[in-house]
Amino acid sequence: MPPLWALLALGGLRLGVGVNLQPQLASVTFATNNPTLTTVALEKPLCMFDSAATLNGTYEIYLYVLVNLASSRNASVQDGARAPLSSTVQQTEGGRTGPYKAAAFGLIPCSDLPSLDAVGDVARASEILNAYLVRVGANGTCQSDPNFGGLCNAPLSAATEYRFKYVLVNMSTGLVQDQTLWSDPIRTNRPTPYVAIDTWPGRRSGGMIVITSILGSLPFFLLVAFAGAVVLSLLDTGSSDQETRTHDSQITQEAVPRSLGTSEAVYTSVNRGPPLDRAEVYTSKLQD
Repeated sequence: MPPLWALLALGGLRLGVGVNLQPQLASVTFATNNPTLTTVALEKPLCMFDSAATLNGTYEIYLYVLVNLASSRNASVQDGARAPLSSTVQQTEGGRTGPYKAAAFGLIPCSDLPSLDAVGDVARASEILNAYLVRVGANGTCQSDPNFGGLCNAPLSAATEYRFKYVLVNMSTGLVQDQTLWSDPIRTNRPTPYVAIDTWPGRRSGGMIVITSILGSLPFFLLVAFAGAVVLSLLDTGSSDQETRTHDSQITQEAVPRSLGTSEAVYTSVNRGPPLDRAEVYTSKLQD
């Protein structure tokens, strides 16, 4: 059996019958940040319904959820024949039109509760917390899954007040055996407005300031790199054009002298007379 101080810390050990008690928020020792935007962690009704006398037979505990509205503050969770309601979160619009059954678990006798001395054991921490706590709104996919067939413990609405009730059901008869009172209103957290987020650098850590500075300077460096690439591309294009023009000019200058030289050679060969020595021989023959 768990130590007495542990049960008192969890609020699980109560005096009197279950009908005079209310569900309570889980101790901050075991559930930090509770409630959240969409969940509420509650203590399970341990040693509550069977504190006065041992219960024989098979029993289950149903957890009902109801939005805190004046019109449904004392809503019933059973019909005229004492059968528990089976309303779902979809049928009640998330608890706004009436209570819905969010969870069901077996009644664990006080003597079978796991010892809290092993809560520091990582391998058993989840098992122990599941034995002592129940988290309302823990299933984030059941509403969108058309093939889901179990109890839909759907996420709660943010900034909304809810009330909770435990019901003890005799599984042999299917009737309500006992039940707690509705809990006091428990409000889920409100989302933090964007304007309320503190963005002042003086309240940031050194690492956040460095990361913010790097991210802020990155677009500038990318822009400089892009401009440099464009300038280099233009310079390469201009250099290529200049080399092309220089090469063409050299080809033209080399081609023109050769053409002029050929013309002069042809012109000279056409107008040039016989060689001088041959002309002198011809004159001497005429004189003879």
